[in-house]
Amino acid sequence: MADVPDPLADFVVAEVRRARGAAGMTQEAFGRGAGFSASHVSAVEGGTRALTLDFIKGADRALSTGGLFERLVSKLGTPSWFLPWLDAERNATQLRYFEPNLIPGLLQTEAYARAVLRTVDSLTDDEVEQRVSTRIDRQRILTGARPPQLVAVLDERAVSLTGEGFGGIMGQQITQLIARAELPHVHVHVIPAATGLHVGLSGPFALARSGGGMWVGHLENQLGGVVVDKDDELATLQARWENVRNEALPRRQSIDLLKEVESQHGPQ
Repeated sequence: MADVPDPLADFVVAEVRRARGAAGMTQEAFGRGAGFSASHVSAVEGGTRALTLDFIKGADRALSTGGLFERLVSKLGTPSWFLPWLDAERNATQLRYFEPNLIPGLLQTEAYARAVLRTVDSLTDDEVEQRVSTRIDRQRILTGARPPQLVAVLDERAVSLTGEGFGGIMGQQITQLIARAELPHVHVHVIPAATGLHVGLSGPFALARSGGGMWVGHLENQLGGVVVDKDDELATLQARWENVRNEALPRRQSIDLLKEVESQHGPQ
């Protein structure tokens, strides 16, 4: 049951409440149609319980909208395929990210995230800004009262990316990455370019461990992404994780490499 991020959630909840009222449905009647108790409906509408994709789908059923609210979430904010992973990420006690080409979203600066998203020419400016806002909002889990342990393994290509007009953005990104890597619960490891070929070059992946000890994986590709929860597939991702982690430099040496890269961009 993935949470929909603010401010999109506030908008969708207001629209669901308005539609329920226009249909003359009490919270109890709406809940029966949506598959939730009246108290759950009241809590979502009152803002004391998170709006989830399951609730949105239930609202579409109860109000016979033909999937309108789910399409709104997908169009205006977080793609629906990403919501299950958001749920796993937000409730994780441990997170594992491997990225061969880009900085992981949880560690991106706003400017870097915007530059990455603008490479998708099908997105409008408003859609880019909404997704940047969502991406930055995700990072709040790292500064909460009980943040997860985050271990990120990056190929050196990901931290050495440059290009016309991108040097300043990348310099700021490396500076922030170093600051995050100095936090006790954040570990950043870099695979040196001299390593050459390794199994991680096949693509990025992520793993999240819940408080109950269950692992969930995530694979992202050009068409979207997929959550991995089958035992055999998780075992494969865990083995790939061990491989890329073993290729990476230790934490302190990785930070030293990042500082060397930072110095090449000059003062930020």
